[in-house]
Amino acid sequence: MWERSLVFLKRAGTIILGVSILLWFLATYPKLETGGSPEKLAYSFIGRAGRAIEPVMKPLGFDWKVDIGILSSLLQREVFVSSISTIYNVQNRDGNTVSLKDQMQKEIEPSTGRPKFNRLTAICIMVYYVLAMQCMSTLAVMRRETNGWKWPLFQLGYMTALAYIVTLIVYRIGLYFV
Repeated sequence: MWERSLVFLKRAGTIILGVSILLWFLATYPKLETGGSPEKLAYSFIGRAGRAIEPVMKPLGFDWKVDIGILSSLLQREVFVSSISTIYNVQNRDGNTVSLKDQMQKEIEPSTGRPKFNRLTAICIMVYYVLAMQCMSTLAVMRRETNGWKWPLFQLGYMTALAYIVTLIVYRIGLYFV
Protein backbone atom coordinates (compact mmCIF):
# COMPACT_ATOMS: atom_id res chain seq x y z
CA MET A 1 0.00 0.00 0.00
CA TRP A 2 2.87 2.36 0.84
CA GLU A 3 4.47 1.70 -2.55
CA ARG A 4 1.20 2.38 -4.44
CA SER A 5 0.70 5.58 -2.42
CA LEU A 6 4.14 6.83 -3.44
CA VAL A 7 3.45 6.02 -7.10
CA PHE A 8 0.18 7.97 -6.93
CA LEU A 9 1.86 10.93 -5.22
CA LYS A 10 4.59 11.03 -7.85
CA ARG A 11 2.11 10.91 -10.73
CA ALA A 12 -0.46 13.28 -9.24
CA GLY A 13 2.20 15.57 -7.79
CA THR A 14 3.91 15.94 -11.14
CA ILE A 15 0.66 16.92 -12.85
CA ILE A 16 -0.38 19.26 -10.05
CA LEU A 17 3.02 20.98 -10.03
CA GLY A 18 3.00 21.35 -13.83
CA VAL A 19 -0.51 22.76 -13.91
CA SER A 20 0.29 25.14 -11.03
CA ILE A 21 3.33 26.51 -12.86
CA LEU A 22 1.33 26.92 -16.06
CA LEU A 23 -1.52 28.64 -14.20
CA TRP A 24 0.92 30.96 -12.44
CA PHE A 25 2.34 31.99 -15.81
CA LEU A 26 -1.11 32.48 -17.34
CA ALA A 27 -2.26 34.45 -14.28
CA THR A 28 0.80 36.70 -14.35
CA TYR A 29 1.13 37.57 -18.05
CA PRO A 30 0.58 39.82 -19.92
CA LYS A 31 1.48 42.38 -17.31
CA LEU A 32 -0.77 45.36 -16.68
CA GLU A 33 1.30 48.29 -15.45
CA THR A 34 -1.54 50.17 -13.71
CA GLY A 35 -4.33 49.03 -11.44
CA GLY A 36 -4.56 46.76 -8.42
CA SER A 37 -4.14 43.00 -8.15
CA PRO A 38 -7.75 42.16 -9.13
CA GLU A 39 -7.47 44.24 -12.31
CA LYS A 40 -4.09 42.70 -13.17
CA LEU A 41 -5.45 39.19 -12.67
CA ALA A 42 -8.52 39.93 -14.79
CA TYR A 43 -6.23 41.31 -17.56
CA SER A 44 -4.02 38.19 -17.59
CA PHE A 45 -4.45 35.28 -19.99
CA ILE A 46 -6.22 33.23 -17.32
CA GLY A 47 -8.49 36.14 -16.41
CA ARG A 48 -9.53 36.60 -20.01
CA ALA A 49 -10.19 32.88 -20.46
CA GLY A 50 -12.15 32.74 -17.21
CA ARG A 51 -14.28 35.71 -18.16
CA ALA A 52 -14.98 34.11 -21.56
CA ILE A 53 -16.42 30.93 -20.01
CA GLU A 54 -18.06 32.64 -17.02
CA PRO A 55 -21.46 33.21 -18.73
CA VAL A 56 -21.81 29.45 -19.24
CA MET A 57 -21.04 28.57 -15.62
CA LYS A 58 -22.58 31.60 -13.86
CA PRO A 59 -26.03 29.93 -13.60
CA LEU A 60 -24.35 27.30 -11.37
CA GLY A 61 -23.19 29.99 -8.95
CA PHE A 62 -19.55 29.84 -10.06
CA ASP A 63 -17.42 32.88 -10.74
CA TRP A 64 -14.65 32.88 -13.31
CA LYS A 65 -12.01 31.78 -10.81
CA VAL A 66 -13.93 28.62 -9.95
CA ASP A 67 -14.49 28.08 -13.69
CA ILE A 68 -10.73 28.11 -14.26
CA GLY A 69 -10.29 25.62 -11.42
CA ILE A 70 -12.87 23.31 -12.97
CA LEU A 71 -11.37 23.67 -16.44
CA SER A 72 -7.83 23.02 -15.21
CA SER A 73 -8.97 19.94 -13.32
CA LEU A 74 -9.94 18.12 -16.50
CA LEU A 75 -6.56 16.42 -16.22
CA GLN A 76 -7.16 15.32 -12.64
CA ARG A 77 -9.71 16.37 -10.05
CA GLU A 78 -6.93 16.92 -7.54
CA VAL A 79 -5.73 19.93 -9.54
CA PHE A 80 -8.78 22.02 -8.56
CA VAL A 81 -7.51 23.04 -5.12
CA SER A 82 -4.03 23.91 -6.33
CA SER A 83 -5.53 25.89 -9.23
CA ILE A 84 -7.76 27.92 -6.93
CA SER A 85 -4.85 28.43 -4.55
CA THR A 86 -2.61 29.62 -7.39
CA ILE A 87 -5.24 32.04 -8.70
CA TYR A 88 -5.95 33.54 -5.29
CA ASN A 89 -2.29 33.76 -4.29
CA VAL A 90 -1.39 35.46 -7.56
CA GLN A 91 -4.11 37.99 -6.77
CA ASN A 92 -2.64 38.57 -3.29
CA ARG A 93 0.57 40.29 -4.38
CA ASP A 94 0.96 42.61 -1.39
CA GLY A 95 3.36 40.19 0.29
CA ASN A 96 1.10 39.36 3.23
CA THR A 97 0.49 35.71 3.91
CA VAL A 98 -3.24 35.06 3.89
CA SER A 99 -4.83 31.61 3.98
CA LEU A 100 -6.81 30.53 0.94
CA LYS A 101 -9.93 30.27 3.12
CA ASP A 102 -9.58 33.84 4.38
CA GLN A 103 -8.81 35.16 0.90
CA MET A 104 -11.90 33.50 -0.57
CA GLN A 105 -14.19 34.56 2.29
CA LYS A 106 -13.31 38.24 1.99
CA GLU A 107 -14.21 38.40 -1.71
CA ILE A 108 -17.69 39.95 -1.97
CA GLU A 109 -20.20 39.71 -4.84
CA PRO A 110 -21.03 43.35 -5.68
CA SER A 111 -24.59 42.62 -6.82
CA THR A 112 -25.63 40.79 -3.61
CA GLY A 113 -23.19 42.05 -0.99
CA ARG A 114 -22.57 38.44 0.08
CA PRO A 115 -19.33 36.47 -0.15
CA LYS A 116 -18.71 35.05 -3.63
CA PHE A 117 -17.62 31.75 -2.17
CA ASN A 118 -20.11 30.42 0.36
CA ARG A 119 -21.55 27.09 1.51
CA LEU A 120 -23.90 26.90 -1.44
CA THR A 121 -21.01 27.41 -3.86
CA ALA A 122 -19.02 24.69 -2.09
CA ILE A 123 -21.97 22.28 -2.23
CA CYS A 124 -22.48 23.02 -5.94
CA ILE A 125 -18.80 22.37 -6.66
CA MET A 126 -19.05 19.02 -4.87
CA VAL A 127 -22.23 18.08 -6.73
CA TYR A 128 -20.60 19.01 -10.04
CA TYR A 129 -17.52 16.91 -9.32
CA VAL A 130 -19.54 13.91 -8.18
CA LEU A 131 -21.32 13.76 -11.54
CA ALA A 132 -18.85 15.20 -14.07
CA MET A 133 -16.24 13.27 -16.01
CA GLN A 134 -13.14 15.17 -14.90
CA CYS A 135 -10.36 12.71 -15.69
CA MET A 136 -8.76 12.55 -19.09
CA SER A 137 -6.75 9.45 -18.18
CA THR A 138 -10.06 7.59 -17.69
CA LEU A 139 -11.17 8.73 -21.13
CA ALA A 140 -7.87 7.58 -22.61
CA VAL A 141 -8.27 4.12 -21.04
CA MET A 142 -11.87 3.95 -22.24
CA ARG A 143 -10.77 4.94 -25.75
CA ARG A 144 -8.15 2.18 -25.73
CA GLU A 145 -10.63 -0.41 -24.42
CA THR A 146 -13.40 0.49 -26.90
CA ASN A 147 -11.05 1.06 -29.87
CA GLY A 148 -12.63 4.39 -30.70
CA TRP A 149 -13.77 7.79 -29.51
CA LYS A 150 -17.54 7.23 -29.75
CA TRP A 151 -18.15 5.93 -26.20
CA PRO A 152 -15.56 8.09 -24.41
CA LEU A 153 -16.96 11.25 -26.01
CA PHE A 154 -20.52 10.11 -25.28
CA GLN A 155 -19.57 9.53 -21.65
CA LEU A 156 -17.85 12.92 -21.41
CA GLY A 157 -20.86 14.65 -22.97
CA TYR A 158 -23.63 13.05 -20.96
CA MET A 159 -21.75 13.20 -17.64
CA THR A 160 -20.92 16.88 -18.16
CA ALA A 161 -24.52 17.66 -19.13
CA LEU A 162 -25.84 15.68 -16.15
CA ALA A 163 -23.45 17.47 -13.78
CA TYR A 164 -24.45 20.85 -15.19
CA ILE A 165 -28.20 20.22 -14.94
CA VAL A 166 -28.13 18.73 -11.44
CA THR A 167 -25.80 21.47 -10.16
CA LEU A 168 -28.09 24.09 -11.68
CA ILE A 169 -31.07 22.55 -9.86
CA VAL A 170 -29.17 22.34 -6.56
CA TYR A 171 -28.03 25.97 -6.90
CA ARG A 172 -31.50 27.29 -7.70
CA ILE A 173 -33.06 25.37 -4.80
CA GLY A 174 -30.22 26.43 -2.54
CA LEU A 175 -30.83 30.12 -3.29
CA TYR A 176 -34.11 29.85 -1.39
CA PHE A 177 -32.27 28.77 1.76
CA VAL A 178 -29.42 31.30 1.67
